[in-house]
Amino acid sequence: MTCQTKISKGFQTVVPARIRKRFQVGPGDIMEWIPTGDGVELKFRKKVTIDDVLGMVEEPAVKLKKKAQMGEKN
Repeated sequence: MTCQTKISKGFQTVVPARIRKRFQVGPGDIMEWIPTGDGVELKFRKKVTIDDVLGMVEEPAVKLKKKAQMGEKN
């Protein structure tokens, strides 16, 4: 799948809709431009939200709390 975009005078470009949908990218996500021997590789990095971070912290904490309530040791 090849897509093309034009670079504006302000050096901006648009991520084509097919690419946005396929990789589920949106406002706030990061595009990494990685120089290679043949050109440039692009990678998308998703924006991390506070809910993402809380989900990482809360889940193990809830499991530990349940273990403690049941008298289990870590």
